[in-house]
Amino acid sequence: MSHALEKIAFHTLGCKLNFSETSTMARDFVDKGFSIVKDFENADIHIINTCSVTDKADKKAKRIINKIIQTSDNPYITVLGCYAQLKPEQIAKINGVNLVIGDKEKLNVAKHVIDNYDKTNVKVIHSNINDSNSFTSSFSMNDRVRSYLKIQDGCDYPCTYCTIPKARGKSRNDSIESILQNVQILEKNNISEVVITGVNIGDFGRKSNDGNLFNLLKNIDDKSTINRFRISSIEPNLLTEDIIKFINDSNSFLPHFHIPLQSGNDKILKLMKRKYNLKMYQEKIEMIKKTIPDACIGADVIVGFPGETSEDFESTFNYISKLNINYLHVFSYSNRTGTVASELINQVPKTEKINRSRSLNKLSNHMRLDFYKKNINTVRKVLFESKIDDNYVVGFTDNYIRVVVKGNIKMLKKIYNVKLSFVGDDKVYGELY
Repeated sequence: MSHALEKIAFHTLGCKLNFSETSTMARDFVDKGFSIVKDFENADIHIINTCSVTDKADKKAKRIINKIIQTSDNPYITVLGCYAQLKPEQIAKINGVNLVIGDKEKLNVAKHVIDNYDKTNVKVIHSNINDSNSFTSSFSMNDRVRSYLKIQDGCDYPCTYCTIPKARGKSRNDSIESILQNVQILEKNNISEVVITGVNIGDFGRKSNDGNLFNLLKNIDDKSTINRFRISSIEPNLLTEDIIKFINDSNSFLPHFHIPLQSGNDKILKLMKRKYNLKMYQEKIEMIKKTIPDACIGADVIVGFPGETSEDFESTFNYISKLNINYLHVFSYSNRTGTVASELINQVPKTEKINRSRSLNKLSNHMRLDFYKKNINTVRKVLFESKIDDNYVVGFTDNYIRVVVKGNIKMLKKIYNVKLSFVGDDKVYGELY
């Protein structure tokens, strides 16, 4: 195909890992002579990097495909990512889709688009997920203020509600040497903050004999000049005291943890086949707050898991209410085909899931507000990311407080000391200090 003038739009759904991979795909297309556009209408080719954690993610992918068809003139549509690995034939039957790529070949999408560019045909490139046994580096760059750096992929955990092992394969990781080389590239591109990401980053190094996550973080801290690093979601059973103490002592790794809880009820955790109990989880939270009192801690929670009674949810609510954490990401349980949980009895009605989700989201808002209030009159370092209007810019503190100050576009992508003055809605207003 002649592609010198072909314009490509990317549509990314789901996690930070997907964003790191989309950015890597985009750079490959640019290297091959394509140009990237942001809007639907001006693109000749559309790449949809999908998620499949919930059925909402599947539906969102379908809505994007329909919007592309409605707003674009004879587009070439490629669908890849988790949804494409799990249900390739279903996607191939969607009107307008031209190319479906499973997990193993998705980062070679530029080559496959060039080789299979035919708007009258539908091509599926797919293999068994057990064939996804190699690791391909990826990182986002210049798409937004933060960069997402992929260090690990896949998962070996048997969680009964999750399709990720079937969508991304077994746990595997990059080498420390390769990761440090990618960090150097980010340094040269003046990236201010990097988020260390993966499916299960705490599993780093378990199979590769290349150190563990603690070793990796120390290497990055010793050898990088980038100002800020965050670790993304980490399993409570894999978050060690060494890592917590390291983050407390580090000048570049930030005091922000996101630790999946999923349920505040041990019976439900066993049904989910999680690798911890409530006692362990609480001990990790207490360890963090004792070591780093001003750390921000977030958690994921699933409501309406099969068998979760009203009493079970009440115990979850009460458990979380007493935890010293600062915000929640709340998900309503979603039946995923092929999972153990989808076969369990006592499925929870949708209306009950909605009510439980509302209760926890309300609790999360209170937690976040309390955390913000505790930080008033302190001075924190803020990386500014975007402008609200001509007079204000917004960013995040090291401990993940959303802050607004008077300023202009010249402040974006830079770090300033800010005194936090007062709380307003979902953010804190401050002034340069």
